[in-house]
Amino acid sequence: METAVQPLRQKSVTPAKTKTFKRRLIEQRYLLLMLLPAVIWALLFAYLPMAGLYMAFVNYQPSLGDFWNQLLHSEFVGMYWFDYFFNNGDFYIIMRNTLASTLLTLLVSFPAPIIIAIALNEVKNAVFKRTVQTVSYLPHFISWVIAANIIVTVLSSDGIVNKLLLWLNITDQSILFLQEGKYFWWIVAIGNTWKEMGYSSIIYLAAISSINLELYEAAKVDGAGRFKQILYVTLPHLKPTIVILLILSLGGVLNAGFDQHFLLGNGMTQEYSDVLSTYSFRYGLQNSMFSYASAVGLFNSVVAFIIVIIVNFSSKKLNNQSLF
Repeated sequence: METAVQPLRQKSVTPAKTKTFKRRLIEQRYLLLMLLPAVIWALLFAYLPMAGLYMAFVNYQPSLGDFWNQLLHSEFVGMYWFDYFFNNGDFYIIMRNTLASTLLTLLVSFPAPIIIAIALNEVKNAVFKRTVQTVSYLPHFISWVIAANIIVTVLSSDGIVNKLLLWLNITDQSILFLQEGKYFWWIVAIGNTWKEMGYSSIIYLAAISSINLELYEAAKVDGAGRFKQILYVTLPHLKPTIVILLILSLGGVLNAGFDQHFLLGNGMTQEYSDVLSTYSFRYGLQNSMFSYASAVGLFNSVVAFIIVIIVNFSSKKLNNQSLF
């Protein structure tokens, strides 16, 4: 009897056949069709242009001929442009400006949206809360051209900042903020924070809204005030979001904003305002050294990729939180 039942038992637990790849494609054809435009866009505007990275290894000389033909027939120089960049007298200044400006901006701007999101979550007056949100979101939708003009006006010799400093007797004469390099990194950091902190807080507000309200009620029962509720309930639940956004931000540590530095910088502050993006722009488009500019851009991308991998790996090992 046992021998007759045993085959039936084995048959009942046998896993179903795995669907073939072709069958899955047929079943998901509508989803794939919806995805197709995004794939085509990525291929045309993200992956195809990467072939131009070859320019960093040749002595590209533009002419009236076909771009790809000129590129493929340009003299191959290997790592010459990278060696030229690393041994250039500008390398130290450019890297110092890029790292200092980006890290200072990250230090000032990264905590700001977290603080705003937590503060707005504590506001009980709905009208006041919506007003603050609207006012803080608006600068994000202003182009950097307009934002830079506002910053220049505010910081000019007869602007509101200098008038306030004179009125408070903090200084006895106007400070030329935009003509002294020592202020430049702070201007970029604070300007970027003002422009983006409200919009960036949306992600944190969404994360806070997903927290179970019963946790706050339990904290109240245990005698926790508002500050301890933030410390022991809100912040721990924001931790995964904070870690992911921090990893993404550190990935752009060499991508000091071109718009800010190009629009706010000038000849008197170039020693502090010239970063990798403005440097490659100047040599690539203004001096027509396309291969050199491509080498600088490729260096930027490779370093950013390595930083993301290292930070992501470290975060995964230390906090079990990672981007991938």
